[in-house]
Formats: sequence, C-alpha cells, structure tokens
Amino acid sequence: MSAALIREPAWTATEFEAQLRSKGAGYHIHHPFNVVLNSGRANREQIRGWVANRFYYQINIPLKDAAILANCPDRTVRREWVRRILDHDGYGDDPGGIETWVRLGEAVGLQPRELWSLEHVVPGVRFAVDAYVNFARLAPWQEAVCASLTELFAPQIHRDRLANWPVHYGWIDPRGLEYFRSRVALANRDVQHGLTVTLAYFTTREAQQRALDILQMKLDILWSMLDAIQLRYGPQETPRG
Repeated sequence: MSAALIREPAWTATEFEAQLRSKGAGYHIHHPFNVVLNSGRANREQIRGWVANRFYYQINIPLKDAAILANCPDRTVRREWVRRILDHDGYGDDPGGIETWVRLGEAVGLQPRELWSLEHVVPGVRFAVDAYVNFARLAPWQEAVCASLTELFAPQIHRDRLANWPVHYGWIDPRGLEYFRSRVALANRDVQHGLTVTLAYFTTREAQQRALDILQMKLDILWSMLDAIQLRYGPQETPRG
C-alpha cells in the first residue's frame, strides 16, 4: 500500500459505511448462474445442484461463527454473536437455518441423506467454503466480523427468491422457502451488529482500506462458489424441467 494512501485522513463513519455498501455491485446476486436461477430459466438439476452445494456453506456458518467467538475476548460481543450459531443450529423449538435448508432440499427433490452426505458438493465449493472458515479461525476476530458483512446485500437476494421462485418453479413446495423468509429479518439484525464492530475497529484510512479488501475477499468467495456450481451444472441456460 502506498505511503500516500496511508497518510490520507480516515473516512467518517458515514463515508466508510458508504464505501462498504458500494461493494454490493460485486455481490453474487449479479452472477450469471444466480440470474438464471432467479429469472426462472434454471432446470431442476441446476436448482438441486445449487441447493446441495450451498448446503455445505450453510453447515459451515456455525463453525465460522464459533471461530470468531473463540478469538474474541469481548464478552459483550460474544453474547450478541452467539445468536448466529443458534440461528443456524437451532435451539429449543426453533429448528434453525440448517434444518430449514434441509426442508428446502426436500422441496426441490433432494433427500436429507443426499445433503448430509455432501455427495453433490463440487471441489471448488468445498475449497471456497473451507477457505472462509480458515480465515475466521486465523484472522483477528474483528476482520472475520468484517468478512461477514456480505450480509449487507443478502436481504434483497432472499426477497428476490421469495418473489420469483413461486412464480417460475411451481413444482417447488412453497413451504420449503422458509429459510429465505427467516433470513430477511435475521440478516438485517446481524448487519447492524457487524457494522457497529467494523466501524469502531477500522478507524484509519489504511485500516478502512483493509476492511474493504476483506469484504471483497468474501464477495470473491461467494462468486467463486457459483463459478464452480455453474461449471458442474451447466453455464448454458436450459429449459425448465
């Protein structure tokens, strides 16, 4: 990084947040495979392939969040962050996000055994997800929190699926879309906490640029997952089954 950049004054919190949000232009909502998926042009194999591969990401989210907790000495942050693990693993009568993803799998014709066996997970997806979890284990916990801020852009992708999938894919049981419904509110909640930590920690221009680089890395991970899925299940648009 150049000395000239280091000497530049830090952005204000408002300016820094705007810089973070501007990264949404590279969110995987714009990936060609996701565009095909949400526009009704995917076939059943493509949809099932996406659900099965994304499941590997879902079951690793609690591991990533547990790594952040393990590295975080701040009890206040831990008390807030631990809710993310419970949201996915479930607690009490709440089955959690992983279980609702299993229901999504059933709705598109995948047996739970197929999901849990990970038999459909392609190497590129496994590599990308494992890299993200390893980053959370090895990086300062504040940097791992920053990487989670792709949640800034997640509510819209969930709303798109809720709006488009029932229209285009009548063969999918709408009860299987509960994961998307639940994540709209939860992602908004999580964003506020992640932003608070990030804005408070990255307070110099050099640190703020580091935060932008971290967020870009996470965007690249999500994008590369779809690259790998598209390579396996077809880059071409195929008629719906």
